[in-house]
Amino acid sequence: MENYILRDENAIYYECGFSCDNVIFITLGSESFFLTDARYVLEAKEYARNCSIIESSDLIKTTKELLKDSKIKKLTFDPNDFTYHIYKTLVEDLDIEFIEELNFSKQKRIIKSDDEIAILSKAAKLGKEGFKYLAKYIRKNGFNKKEQLLYFKAIEKMSQTGKFDLSFEPIVAINENAAKPHALPTKKKLKLNDLLLVDAGIKYKRYCSDRTCTSHVDFETFSFKREQNFKNKKHQKIYDLVYKAQLNAINNARSGMKASQIDALTRDVITKAGYGKYFVHSTGHGVGLDIHEFPFINSKSDVIIEDNMVFTIEPGIYLPNEFGVRIEDTIAMIDGKAVIL
Repeated sequence: MENYILRDENAIYYECGFSCDNVIFITLGSESFFLTDARYVLEAKEYARNCSIIESSDLIKTTKELLKDSKIKKLTFDPNDFTYHIYKTLVEDLDIEFIEELNFSKQKRIIKSDDEIAILSKAAKLGKEGFKYLAKYIRKNGFNKKEQLLYFKAIEKMSQTGKFDLSFEPIVAINENAAKPHALPTKKKLKLNDLLLVDAGIKYKRYCSDRTCTSHVDFETFSFKREQNFKNKKHQKIYDLVYKAQLNAINNARSGMKASQIDALTRDVITKAGYGKYFVHSTGHGVGLDIHEFPFINSKSDVIIEDNMVFTIEPGIYLPNEFGVRIEDTIAMIDGKAVIL
């Protein structure tokens, strides 16, 4: 792919090491151009690598002028990057064939470099520290607190009081609210022997962490460790089943498998136990600069898993009006096997 245009911030960061919220990035053969406005030019000149910085108050107009001068005949773009209006304005009066290639930047990023895996590993470590800080708060102050406050505290503790950006808005759910995979926080209060599900992550050098823990609420020993002892027998039964499914995938995933085969490693365990219809989402997704990247680990994907792919393994069982359990880790495929980051 010789000539392409990008507007997505993370795609542009991957290309040159810098991005901002008003930029167009164009590669024409061996040359690349970073078009932005006066607010970002100084930082772009300082941080963006291997590209020419062009200041403009009208990015589309300047882009069209650049493309006309280049005399190129074809330009690849991702339709996700452009609104209909901007695309229509861009292509107007240009004698260039715009070639639509969906998610081509994410496809380029599907195999992580060793440096990227080191950054993702650090992000995961910092994310786990955030979970420890949140667990400490819950032990000391969590009793009778609303989900809404615990959600706020998850933001505070995961970010280490603003030191890190979050990968996404955390999910904090008690008992029956945890039966909703993407639960919104409510006024429900945390009590002894409740089940608490927390899904959260942070960004380190723009790369994301992603982890979900489901825990038994005991205000003396509460933790987000994988070994949990629930007072409620059904909580324990479902937790043990989900954990068994997750470990089956982590221990048996191999490079060379199809993504659908890894999905089956979790799904078959849960289905055989009679809870298949309550596992309502895919087994996992790629993680990198975006919280959701390639590969997607689902029952329909024929993508071949390769070394240096990074993705989550996160089976779950969601029993409506009762409770839900999800256990999630981010793994990297290293020397043919899954390694938890």
